[in-house]
Amino acid sequence: MQWTVGRVKITRVVELETVGSTRFILPLASNDEIRKLPWLIPHFATEEGRLKMSIHSLVVETPTRRIVVDTGLGNDKQGRSVPTWNSRTTPFLEMMIAAGFAPGSIDTVLCTHLHVDHVGWNTKLVDGKWVPAFPKARYVFGKTEYEHWRDHSTEPDKQAVFNDSVKPIMDADRADLIPSDHRLCEEVSMIPTPGHSPGHMSVLIQSDGEQGLLTGDVAHHPCQMAHLAWSSTADSDQIQSAATRRELFSRFADTPTLVIGGHFSAGHIKRDGDAFRFVALQS
Repeated sequence: MQWTVGRVKITRVVELETVGSTRFILPLASNDEIRKLPWLIPHFATEEGRLKMSIHSLVVETPTRRIVVDTGLGNDKQGRSVPTWNSRTTPFLEMMIAAGFAPGSIDTVLCTHLHVDHVGWNTKLVDGKWVPAFPKARYVFGKTEYEHWRDHSTEPDKQAVFNDSVKPIMDADRADLIPSDHRLCEEVSMIPTPGHSPGHMSVLIQSDGEQGLLTGDVAHHPCQMAHLAWSSTADSDQIQSAATRRELFSRFADTPTLVIGGHFSAGHIKRDGDAFRFVALQS
């Protein structure tokens, strides 16, 4: 799928799609509760109330930059807490090439945060060594986010992610650490959106009077727009993540801003009583 924001083009490259397998992430999003939100169906949930989600990368093409935002799960990884995320052999890079994005053509890789499903294709395994999958790119990590995971990746699964998908980028001297409100280029700047992780950032795109927002994991699913307190089990601070959702969605609700999630596709945020709903867009 592709969308435009002024002179900026955004392309979604999907690594994995799931239906109904996300209850461990959003435990309050029962089928019955989801069916009470008919605007979710059919784009974001099934008639039975099962959530539809994806793991994807977003390629952002500005007049001067070619940026990959978040890099999914990756191939050949080990030590993941979700068994099916280990030893993957998907043709993700080939899909990017087919979409016109050869790895060598990417000049920037931007990670909204450093969780397992947003950093995997930072690296690929070559002759037993993890090397940058985008060989000419600078990798942009939030400084707060990077320092947190560098110092606190004590659990084996988090340690594995850091060691195979983040540390090799630092070791190759390909990383730039940025403040959470950094402007990357004329059209692309960061918004601090902590809660899901300590240094989580969302991406604001502005071009020719138009706006786009890449939310990252401020919300894993649009149902959290209706239920702001439905925090993910993966959130590092569930109270802060709920507050961040209200603040971010309030800022962009009832505007023409194109909004794309870290695990859901594009739409517009609308106010709905004391909360919000999401109106899906097609490509």
